Amino acid sequence: MTAAAILARGARVPSAFAGAALAAAAVLVLGGCSVGPDFVRPAPSEGERYTYRPMAPSTVAADNQVQRFEAGAQIAADWWHLFNSREIDALVKEAIADNPSLQAAQASLRQSQENLRAGYGVFYPQINAGAGATREQFSAANFGQGSSSKIFNLYTLNASVSYALDIFGADRRAVEGLSAQVDYQRYTALGAYLALSGNIVNTVVAHAAYVGEIRATEELIALLKDQVHITEVQAQAGTAPYANLLSLQSQLAATEATLPPLRQRLDQADHLLAVLTGHAPGERAAPEIDLADLTLPTDLPVSLPSELVRQRPDILAAEAQLHTASANIGVATAAMFPRFTLSGSFGQLSNSGGTLLQSASNVWSFGADLTAPLFHGGALWHQRKAAMEAYQASLASYRQSVLGGLEQVADSLRALEHDAESVEAQARASDASRQALKLLEANYEAGVASYLQLLVADAQYQQVSIAYVQAHAQRLQDTAALFVALGGGWWNKDQDVVGNR
Repeated sequence: MTAAAILARGARVPSAFAGAALAAAAVLVLGGCSVGPDFVRPAPSEGERYTYRPMAPSTVAADNQVQRFEAGAQIAADWWHLFNSREIDALVKEAIADNPSLQAAQASLRQSQENLRAGYGVFYPQINAGAGATREQFSAANFGQGSSSKIFNLYTLNASVSYALDIFGADRRAVEGLSAQVDYQRYTALGAYLALSGNIVNTVVAHAAYVGEIRATEELIALLKDQVHITEVQAQAGTAPYANLLSLQSQLAATEATLPPLRQRLDQADHLLAVLTGHAPGERAAPEIDLADLTLPTDLPVSLPSELVRQRPDILAAEAQLHTASANIGVATAAMFPRFTLSGSFGQLSNSGGTLLQSASNVWSFGADLTAPLFHGGALWHQRKAAMEAYQASLASYRQSVLGGLEQVADSLRALEHDAESVEAQARASDASRQALKLLEANYEAGVASYLQLLVADAQYQQVSIAYVQAHAQRLQDTAALFVALGGGWWNKDQDVVGNR
């Protein structure tokens, strides 16, 4: 019910007075303004590259694979599909459905949306209804009269309406801040979604690498044990110095010492995958994935820095917080200006239930209230100054988020460049050690090389294999890190990935 409706229902209110009141209210509403700054999105970065030294268009060839950087290309929404692993696809899907951290972020988003809907209520009249029945005793002695007290019943039925005229935009700025909080929670949820998918891929790669390293280390230990046995026999026969035996025993012990940490990391990867998919570590085992089964994405999209600030969830979340801080300046500024409220009520009041609804029992009121701050000891002024400083702090945090995002992309691009060089070098070392092993095997079969020499060559090959597994896994992980650093392509997905409503 509006103030106009209240005036229309009050039969005893002159129509001329009602018209004047409505005209005054219309002037106040239409002439209202929102004090404080209007939020303007920070301008994107003007740079066109992430690193000071220009990037090559592609990495060097490693394992016959070249990764090409495509500036401005679109990022696939489900970028993890590029690794061509059904196990990764299934794990990411399960994690998105059951991960508690993502569910908490989605619930926080829905909470902020409901808070915004509740905030819109300030733009509507506040209507309340009431009814009451009381029995009272009245004594005229309280007013200096000597008559006896009276006992009577009092029945009331009323409706009241109040409407705050948001002349200086305090309510509009408050709702603007709530809307910015919805944006913040949405981008926070998108950040959780992006981090979750990235952690799944990273953990799967690490799990596969640990399995490969453990397998190669176990083979190396078996070879070293054979070397120790042969050298021990030679030392006892006096054909080899005892120092050789001690050296091999030390190498064997050092290699065996690397197994427990690897197994621990493998167990941690198992546990992490279970938790990321919403399960307790004891409820499920990690899928068996071989590192060789994962495809290395070769065509890598690279967004321009100006686009990055509009697609990374953490940067967009920082921008939403900046928007909230801007709106708070308007709220603090509006608090320094007068506030107007229209109110009215209509009801019935009678000491008899039978006459409550008769026209003689009608009561009504209409009024306008003005509240103007005159002196608050400087509190309002300093609250506005505090809001302005909060905006500056949010602006600095936003700039830091942008710089951090640019840094992560630059690090990922350079990492892929160096990863390819490392894999290429490890591949050459692996080929050389394999060729040396094959040559010693031929010599051993021909009787011109000893079994101990063959074992040494085999052990060297296993050591090189371990280094190659580590380099290959790092290349896969840094590829996933680039997709995450660029924002993950969530804006290219057909449906809202965080359940925004």
